[in-house]
Amino acid sequence: MTDPTPADWQRLDRWFADTLVGHDDALEQAVHDQAAAGMPAIEVAPVNGKFLHLLARIAGARRVLEIGTLGGYSTIWLARAVPEGGRVVTIEAEPANAAVARASIDRAGVGEKVDIRVGRAEHVLPTLEGEAPFDLVFIDADKESNTLYLDWAARLGRPGTVVVVDNVGRAGCVADESDESPQIDGTRRGLRMLASDPRFDATALQTLDAKGWDGVALAMVV
Repeated sequence: MTDPTPADWQRLDRWFADTLVGHDDALEQAVHDQAAAGMPAIEVAPVNGKFLHLLARIAGARRVLEIGTLGGYSTIWLARAVPEGGRVVTIEAEPANAAVARASIDRAGVGEKVDIRVGRAEHVLPTLEGEAPFDLVFIDADKESNTLYLDWAARLGRPGTVVVVDNVGRAGCVADESDESPQIDGTRRGLRMLASDPRFDATALQTLDAKGWDGVALAMVV
């Protein structure tokens, strides 16, 4: 077996997406509108969106916290996973992004399940204290703040809460200790926190998909 090339893994990712995810007008329009608004194409790949959706369902999640809304693509996947009466609270720092996401989420028919909180996550997260605990937390925002977000995931969760951290592979750079750039260092510190903080039990997987070579960390609050 030869080592995979980008063309190889992208072809396989498209096959997985076509076979297991299929086409979805609301999701595809959300990506289109995100691009039209000038936002970067950093939403999760379709197979990863379905992965989040299934994790939320497997966990029986009724309350989901998402840190980093962008254009609402992953938010729609998560909102479709929670049952009637469930709630997705998603935090977006940029008001313009939040407005695009709101339109896409409403068009997808899950608007009543989604509460978009606009503001920097470091300021919004403390306002969630005292609410019912979250059953699943998805962290997909600035990597420099991953340790802050993980701390709040534990504080706002409960024993058994599922925590997912996206983009932890960074094309292999996380394993290069000489790379001290802010995003790489923030990602590395988050992973080390998951390893050492007694509130978590965690692992991480490399991913090869439409977004390239990266990874995802999966943790449980204990």
